[in-house]
Amino acid sequence: MDLYEVFTGSSLDVITEEVLSGDEERGEEHQEEVKEEEVNRDLPTKEAFVVVSERTETRELSSTFQRFSTDTNDSLRFEAYVPSSDEEGTPSPDSSVDGHDDVFEEHKESEDKVNNIRTKLEEKVVEMENFAGHLEEIFLTVEENFGRQEQHLEQHCNDVLQTLSHRYDERAAALGEEKKRKLEALYTQLLGCGRTLDASKDLIETAQELYRTEDKRLFLQAVMPTMKRIEEFAKEKPDLTLVTPLEFDMPLADLSDVKTMMDSINIVPAPSAPVINPQVSNSATRTSLRVCWSLFSDDSVEYYELYYRPVLEDTPAVDSTKGPDVSNVKVKETHCSVGELLPNVQYEFWVTATNTTGISPASEKAVYVTVPSPPVIRQRECSSCPEAALIRWESGNTNPVDSYTVELIETGTDGQSGVTESIVAVPTCESLIQLESGRQYLIYVRAVNIGGPSDRSQAFTVSTTGTIFHLLQDTAHPCLSISEDGFSMFYGDEELPLSAMTFDDNTFARCVAVLGDLIPVRGRHYWEVELDEDTEYRIGVAYEDTQRNSYLGGTNTSWCMRHVLTPSRHKYEFLHSGWSPDIRITVNPVRIGLSLNYERGILSFFNVELEQHLYTFYCSFQRYVHPCFALDNPGALTVRTGVEAPGYVHLV
Repeated sequence: MDLYEVFTGSSLDVITEEVLSGDEERGEEHQEEVKEEEVNRDLPTKEAFVVVSERTETRELSSTFQRFSTDTNDSLRFEAYVPSSDEEGTPSPDSSVDGHDDVFEEHKESEDKVNNIRTKLEEKVVEMENFAGHLEEIFLTVEENFGRQEQHLEQHCNDVLQTLSHRYDERAAALGEEKKRKLEALYTQLLGCGRTLDASKDLIETAQELYRTEDKRLFLQAVMPTMKRIEEFAKEKPDLTLVTPLEFDMPLADLSDVKTMMDSINIVPAPSAPVINPQVSNSATRTSLRVCWSLFSDDSVEYYELYYRPVLEDTPAVDSTKGPDVSNVKVKETHCSVGELLPNVQYEFWVTATNTTGISPASEKAVYVTVPSPPVIRQRECSSCPEAALIRWESGNTNPVDSYTVELIETGTDGQSGVTESIVAVPTCESLIQLESGRQYLIYVRAVNIGGPSDRSQAFTVSTTGTIFHLLQDTAHPCLSISEDGFSMFYGDEELPLSAMTFDDNTFARCVAVLGDLIPVRGRHYWEVELDEDTEYRIGVAYEDTQRNSYLGGTNTSWCMRHVLTPSRHKYEFLHSGWSPDIRITVNPVRIGLSLNYERGILSFFNVELEQHLYTFYCSFQRYVHPCFALDNPGALTVRTGVEAPGYVHLV
């Protein structure tokens, strides 16, 4: 049997299948290597052949060794292979199982060590990355700081060079001025010397001409004056000293400030000028202000000094940061609360920053304002009706305010009250407020500016049971006297001379009359008038632009009830545009009720004591009207407002 056939025969195929059961690919490669080695050897020799099977999945090192021999006369037999001493690294059959366990444990320990090392390496990588990021941040910071320091150094150098250049220009200008003065003095002295030489030359020429003359008579006439001139000239001693020294004054240059600037390069620079923030809303009280400012982030500051003073109309404009009326506060924060101030007064603030090097320039001035004083309600000019109230007030502040807030408190029957409504952002000193009828309110007003709202004004009580208004003193005829409460008028017996009367465009001139407050609310209004039977009067309503030099009821801008006392009877007229219907009233009313209804366009008159309807004007009021009152003879008249309209009034 050929050796090649033995390797390729069926018997060897069986052996190969057992050997390749663990790892087919690697077993086949190893088998081909064995074939190539055995073919190249001599056939008679008997050498051992080794077939190795490596199982890589279940165990790393597990091999089955078989030794076989080939003989032409003997059959193929297998016996266990015992490795020789020269075959290093080949385990014995008895130690195959124990070796497998040891190798597995060693592999497991090695794998654990590798995992630990890998974890440590990952941690080191993370630490290195963080450290690299930190180094990058430090690098950028150093670069920025270096850039700022470089810019700061360049600015210092430029300042030093600019200062030196300025000193050079000053010295050059001073030398030029000194040179000019010396040259002018020398030139003046030179001119004097020239004039002296000219005079000497002139005397010499005159003496020579006199010496050469042959006319003795002429010689005798001119010789004495000439000699006298020569003597006088000889008496004058010329000043041959220089009027100015030729040396220039070279004072030592004062470069102490330059030295200071050079020394300051290596120290902390002085802070930049702070920036005062604008005033924020609700940052003040009547006597205090909260001021805030900011500073450049790289500046080093030990403390700040905040300066302030009131801005008054009579305060002169002062450019300096300090004056007799300036106050200051030293703080360490970038904010400060300043107290003991005046209400509703503007204050200007500025601040400086200080460190070990010096003081910063002053910041720009910022104007802050304290909270206003409470407004003052003008009760005589306030009016109301069952549906609304017109409230007027005075600001009570010298400086203008931004707006006003009106607060309404409804007064309950049990004494409890609460804020029922607040009207904000009222731009002017009056407000028309819608109310509920039959109620009583306490009304307060606050003034508001950027600093915040003021305290409440004094309370003003409004009752919506009826219409309330006052007589307007500025419209009254000079002969009329208005009571302090604004509800009564009096016409005296004593006639004032015309020269003692003062009229203006708003006062009545011909009719002794006065207007009441405007009634600017659509709806029903009611008031009453009390007077004597013998009083001649005119009562009703009129537009605001009714003519002041005409009688009430005589134009188309007023509607009036007139009472005229004749020798035979009391005459009553209801006038509009000078026309009156023929109406007779048998009982003289001394208490008259007036009912005004804008929406229906009616004005009705009633005898309150008899609950009697007297007359009604039917008209369409194009504008709001004023109550109007006039006395045609001496007497008195009283207006009763705030009266609830009787039930019979609503029947008309």
